[in-house]
Amino acid sequence: MTPTVGTNRRAFLLGSAAAAAGVMLGACSAGDDRAGDDTAGNGTKGGGGKADGVGSSKKPLSAPAEFHEAPMLAAQVKAGDLPPVKDRLPARPYVVPHNWLEPGKFGGELRMMTPKVSDGQVREYMYGHSILRYLNDGMDIGPGIAESWESNADASEWTLHFREGLKWSDGKPWTTADILFWWEDLVLDEDHSAVPPDEMRSGKGTLAKMTAPDDFTLVLTYDAPAPLTADRLATWVSGGNGDVGPIWTLPRHYVEQFHPKYNPDAPADWASKDGVFYTKADFVRNPECPTLTGWRVTSVKEGEVLRWERNPYYWCVDPDGNQLPFVDRLIMSVVQDAQVGKLQVQEGRYDYVHGPFAQLALADVAGLKETADRSGVETVLWDNGDGTGNACFFFNYDYHDEKMRKLIREPAFRQALSLAFNRAEVQKAVHFGMGEATTGTMSPKAVEYHVGSEGPDVYRSWRDAYNAYDPEAAKKLLDELGVVDKDGDGKREMPDGDKLTIVLTFAANPNDVVSQSNNLMVRDWRRIGLDVREDPIPPESMDPGWQSGKIMGRGDWGVGDGPNCLVFPQWIVPIEPTRWAPLEGQFYNVRGTPAENAERDKDPYDRTPPRMEPEPGGPIEKLWKLYDQCKVEPDEMKRHQLVWEITKIHVEEGPFFQGSVANTPSLTVAHRDLGNVPRKENLAQGGFTAPWIHPTPAVYDPEAYFWRNPDEHGGSGAGA
Repeated sequence: MTPTVGTNRRAFLLGSAAAAAGVMLGACSAGDDRAGDDTAGNGTKGGGGKADGVGSSKKPLSAPAEFHEAPMLAAQVKAGDLPPVKDRLPARPYVVPHNWLEPGKFGGELRMMTPKVSDGQVREYMYGHSILRYLNDGMDIGPGIAESWESNADASEWTLHFREGLKWSDGKPWTTADILFWWEDLVLDEDHSAVPPDEMRSGKGTLAKMTAPDDFTLVLTYDAPAPLTADRLATWVSGGNGDVGPIWTLPRHYVEQFHPKYNPDAPADWASKDGVFYTKADFVRNPECPTLTGWRVTSVKEGEVLRWERNPYYWCVDPDGNQLPFVDRLIMSVVQDAQVGKLQVQEGRYDYVHGPFAQLALADVAGLKETADRSGVETVLWDNGDGTGNACFFFNYDYHDEKMRKLIREPAFRQALSLAFNRAEVQKAVHFGMGEATTGTMSPKAVEYHVGSEGPDVYRSWRDAYNAYDPEAAKKLLDELGVVDKDGDGKREMPDGDKLTIVLTFAANPNDVVSQSNNLMVRDWRRIGLDVREDPIPPESMDPGWQSGKIMGRGDWGVGDGPNCLVFPQWIVPIEPTRWAPLEGQFYNVRGTPAENAERDKDPYDRTPPRMEPEPGGPIEKLWKLYDQCKVEPDEMKRHQLVWEITKIHVEEGPFFQGSVANTPSLTVAHRDLGNVPRKENLAQGGFTAPWIHPTPAVYDPEAYFWRNPDEHGGSGAGA
């Protein structure tokens, strides 16, 4: 077996994005987002990068001969309160490989915002607990706390080699026992709610066996090939309480005291979501809990502010040997009202705001530019990389009403509605002419659509399948289905003459982009004679109604997943109950379990949970068969071909979800004095912010951001 320290995931990169729609947007962040292997693959051993560098090194950089630390830590070392920096770092620390990095300065604080102190977005800033990491906008996989990894020929056994000398923020050593605790005492404990992540299941769906030959080696053994293991280990951000990604590792020496196996006095509800274990083992909510992230929480004031300061044992350095982070402290203020947050940004209250977390959109650019002199912030536009836009519409393929369900399952009905939608108007009115009009796909940045000549062709065939605005063609399809105006009231009826009403449900208080897009879509559908009703409901009502088949269609979600189509395939293959075929997705969930054959005598909608088998020979059965092949196919090119076959089903028998305008820019706000915040032209694919499984901005290492004048931003600094 050959050790792997980096995986090249793509030979062909996404072409240039659409040109900016005006001088204002073009001035925010310009440049071709095409990056060749020469730029994305070349890093430096030391000396830092340059502000116009593109992409990140595919191969890990060698550790510098000397290391440097923040002045606040140097003072503690001198006082005897901390070991020297070389003794706090692993034997081989992670060297941040981005080619755009400049040599930084230590010091200062960064003012940020969050809707609540424990919100999942807080974790998306820090990749510190993750075993592997995505690089180059998902094109490559790099090391994390594991410095190398390997698999056998059929990918049924994976070996992970972790960094010797890795330490928690309290200085205690990290070992594989910290992973085994999570696996054996949480995941495998029936009293605990932690569940096995996808990377711990083989292609057959059975659990892997986890063993640790020593303190820094972990072996995962599967009963069948598990070729997506490395991809899945790079997704999400691990650690904490598992509300964003799987936990994977916990400071066993600290959290054992809250587990009844090690402490008989632990309370009976220790394992509940709000129980003592989840609360105490969460480094975001509990300042006493050790962490592996660049900053550690120092105080939590619920509803007001979350404060962090640098972790003296953070295991990452820059190419010059500076232990990261550069910024001493983070101050995350709670702002629950998005409009208030936008005003505060314009007033200069914050130094760094990741726009998707604060509902910042292109419409906010003008106001931000007008107040830039006062606020000191600049707008940065990264591609979001989604395949549908935020206002993706999809019918419930398993809707409870049999007559309506039959119509929904007619491809021509869904195709007609797609053709009736004027996406060019949405692109102009909502997205300032940016992005690409689309039928609705997985991410255009997904690896499968950048392979050879066939990959881009498959993607374009999906994107353009039912994308053109053609209301006459839409009317003709409806006429052929018998969906015509039978009673002369100007509205089309069901084929049998019954009333037809399309109900578009969405979570109440949607953002402006969703509202505007949905309003235009509803108008277009009404123009071809359809009766459409909008139905805003409380967000907490959505999942129960959807998964039981009671909600007809929804329009408040988007498809942003990647970096490949298989690492999180729920949109293209119904394998769980939240997307376009919920009852069949739930049936996939129980295959191979006693529930598969239970309650056969009951109506699918009366089963617990509601579930149904797919139609024999229908599209979902075909998708399942192809996906089941993907899961055990170790040859990457053959997996790509299977994904193309899945895509063709979506083209020929879809659309199963309907997009509007995809891959539009997402807005980030950064103070003009803040260095190492990449611009679009620095990023290998121009950015990829949409999927939480590609954790942005963690993938760009905010720990490497620095103040050029730290004295002016809450603290003294020194040149590195």
